[in-house]
Amino acid sequence: ESDMKKWFFLALECLFMQICHQSLLQKRRCAFQVTNIRNHGYSAAGNVSGSVQLCENTDCCMAIYRIINGQLEVDTLACDRVKMLCPHETCKAQPPFIDNFVTCTCSTDLCNRNISLSPEPEQPPETHHHIAVEITQAVVVVLILFLTVLIVIAVKWRKLCKEKKEYLQSTCQDYNIQQTCSCQIKTSENQITDIELQGVLGQGHFATVYEGKQRGSMVAVKVYAENGKHQFMNEKEVYELPLMKHERILQFLGTERKPDDSSLLIVLQYAEHGSLHSFLCKHASSWVLTMRLCQSLSEGLSYLHSDLRSNDVHKPPVAHRDLSSSNVLVRTDGTCVLCDFGSSTILRSCSGHRFWRNHSTTITQGHLQFCTLNYMSPEILEGSVNLSSSSFLLQGDIYALGLILWEIWMRCSDLFAGGAVPEHLLPYELELDANVTLERLILFVSEMDRRPSIPGNWEMLPQGSGLKELLSDCWDRDTDARLSAPCIVDRLMSL
Repeated sequence: ESDMKKWFFLALECLFMQICHQSLLQKRRCAFQVTNIRNHGYSAAGNVSGSVQLCENTDCCMAIYRIINGQLEVDTLACDRVKMLCPHETCKAQPPFIDNFVTCTCSTDLCNRNISLSPEPEQPPETHHHIAVEITQAVVVVLILFLTVLIVIAVKWRKLCKEKKEYLQSTCQDYNIQQTCSCQIKTSENQITDIELQGVLGQGHFATVYEGKQRGSMVAVKVYAENGKHQFMNEKEVYELPLMKHERILQFLGTERKPDDSSLLIVLQYAEHGSLHSFLCKHASSWVLTMRLCQSLSEGLSYLHSDLRSNDVHKPPVAHRDLSSSNVLVRTDGTCVLCDFGSSTILRSCSGHRFWRNHSTTITQGHLQFCTLNYMSPEILEGSVNLSSSSFLLQGDIYALGLILWEIWMRCSDLFAGGAVPEHLLPYELELDANVTLERLILFVSEMDRRPSIPGNWEMLPQGSGLKELLSDCWDRDTDARLSAPCIVDRLMSL
């Protein structure tokens, strides 16, 4: 039996080496030229030798051209960083053209040297198809052998894994996050009754928020639909974390179940000005009020991300994962509070390692379905998140925070002295129109590495360079280069 296992592993290793060797020989060669400094990151898509790049993780070449005086001039030629498969052999412009930029992708060596603005009929070469078939067949063989080995080993390891799991659960309570979550809705210590629902304040994917009265006081009541049970449990768990009460987090008052239709309710503090989005639509602000909004918002995110311990009580870091101006509320004193934690993830830790629920590994799918596209970070848009590290969840919040700060500053009257304050716009709404699509956002944010426009007159203001630098350090393409939430609070204080 030992010899059989050894034979399986040797066969598996040989096949993998064969496939890797074939793929190495078939790596795509693309023309390489970067004239736009913002696109310097394309050099990491493969090895560059002069004007040719050998692609590391894709079979696609890409090109970005700029239209100047009716002529096409090269902006960027390189291996594609987003697309793994591309149907066209030649580089054909893909409408819509954004801001006088033309882009294309293609699937043959050095095909991005020339671009065509008119579509041409094309037929993929037969040899390319045969190569793909051979590789597919080899991969199938490898998978079959791999599954066979797993079945042989799984039986013998089952008992060992079970014992290991029991040991970890007994020695580290935070390791298995699922153990803190029950499929049954637990009765909350803060459960309350006698809520009178009034007008609708807002509507979301899974819940409707009502204005309510409870013992004569105004409250906000979030009523979850039947398909929102998971989001209800998730938000309730975040609000009930130890040390979660904070002046920059919307106050949680309790839960309730409606007896007539079994709807699930979360009762929250009432924020007089509603969402930050609606506040910015109605109000332009002075520099003082603008900084109060920015400071309090950043303090809230900093606290949410914090890892706190006090008197044997632990609040782990929490990634919001759906941060937008619609999920921030404004109180009467002009300060912001964070809310809407239905998509949030608790980053529990054990022995210095952080873990999160299994559903968090489907990051892209969840964001595509339920989050505002405008606030999705480049790594989420590309599907290139690092699932081996929890930090990318926090860094995604920082990217969204930078966009919200831009929204707030674009409604500051003191930053447009002598001119009209622009109407409130969502990030990228000016560049990509109100109905932003995923395809156009990927092109603009990921391929072209563009961000919302910063007014030129800010350069002339004393605080202008600080604002621009702070925004750039929040929405940097490199996740590791982005600021932490506490650092953003410090930067804002210096302004």
